[in-house]
Amino acid sequence: MLVVDGSIGEGGGQILRYTLALSAVLRKPVKIVNIRAKRKNPGLQPQHLTSVKAVATLSSAEVEGAYKGSMELIFRPRALRGGEYLFDIGTAGSVSLVLQSLLPILPFLDKKTRIEIKGGTDVPMSPPIDYMRYVLLPLIKRVGVDIEIEVIKRGHYPRGGGIVRITVNPTHRLEAIELIDRGDIEFVGGRSHCVKLPSHVAERQARAAKEYLISKGISKPIDIEVEYYDPSKDPHLGPGSSIVLYAKTFNSVLGGDALGEKGKPAEVVGREAAEKLYTEIVSGAAIDRHAGDMLIPLLALAKGDSRISVSEITLHTETALEIIKILTGAEATVNRGDKYYLVYIKGIGFEA
Repeated sequence: MLVVDGSIGEGGGQILRYTLALSAVLRKPVKIVNIRAKRKNPGLQPQHLTSVKAVATLSSAEVEGAYKGSMELIFRPRALRGGEYLFDIGTAGSVSLVLQSLLPILPFLDKKTRIEIKGGTDVPMSPPIDYMRYVLLPLIKRVGVDIEIEVIKRGHYPRGGGIVRITVNPTHRLEAIELIDRGDIEFVGGRSHCVKLPSHVAERQARAAKEYLISKGISKPIDIEVEYYDPSKDPHLGPGSSIVLYAKTFNSVLGGDALGEKGKPAEVVGREAAEKLYTEIVSGAAIDRHAGDMLIPLLALAKGDSRISVSEITLHTETALEIIKILTGAEATVNRGDKYYLVYIKGIGFEA
C-alpha cells in the first residue's frame, strides 16, 4: 500500500484531497499519515471528513480512520459509480474545497451524475464558489471536465447553509492543454453579492473594484453583476458578502476575489479583489496562481504533454506537483521565465 505523508509541502487539507482523488481514479489503495500536521487544529475536521465521504462514496471505497481529529487514514477504492448524491458538511466548511477533491474523479464516472454539496460557498481560506464557476470552470472544460455548477443558496461563515449543485457529463478521458500565451484581454466580468446586508454593500464593492481597474489603465469593458439575497427567503442564513472578478482573454481567464467581514468597508473589499486581479494581469501569465494548482491533478491524468504559464508557484502548487509524482508517476518540471513560471506536465493518459 502506498503511504503518503500529510505533512509534506503545505501540510494541510490539499494533500488529503488530491491524494484521495487520484487514489480513487487509479484504484490505488493509500495510507495517509500526519494528516494536516502543520495546522493549528491537526487531523480531519468536518470539511475534510465530507471530502473523504464524498470520494469514498463515488469510488465505493473501504475507509479506516475517518473520524474527527484523525491523523491517519486508510483508503481502498474500488469501482467509480455515478448517480444522485447529497453531501452535507454540516458547518460553514468550504463547498469549493469538497468539490476540489472530486474534480479529478468526475470525468471518469460511469454515467451522468448530479451532486449537491451543502456548506459554505464564500468562506475564508478557500476559493469562493463564483471563482470556481467563472475562472476554474472554463479552464477545466478545455481539459475535458464537462460539468456545470449552480449556486442554489449562498452560505457564509459561521452559519454556512449554502447549497451548490454540480451536474456531471463523464468524458472518460482528459486532454493535455497548452496555455502559455493568453492573448489580449477581451473584457472584465465579475459578481459582487451580499446576504442579509443592505444592497448598497454589493454595489459599493463592485463600484470600488471597477474604479480601481480603470485607474490602472484597464480600458476594456468592465461588467460586474450585483446580487442581493433577500433575507426573507431564509432567515437562518448568516450575513456576508463577497466579490469575484475575472479577466477573459483571447485564450484564457484570470481571477481575483475578496471576502467581506465585519468592520471591513465594502470599498476595501472591492479594491482588494481588483488588486488581486490586476496582479495576475500584469504577470503576463495565462493561468493565475490559484487555478494553477487545481489544474495540476487533471493534467497529470490527461493524454499528452501539457504546458502552462502561471503567475506564481505557490506552496499549494509545489504540493500538487509532489502529489502527482507520488500517485501517478507523471513527470513535471517548473522553469522560471522573465515574468512568470512555465509548468510542464507529461500526462499518463488515463482512460476509464
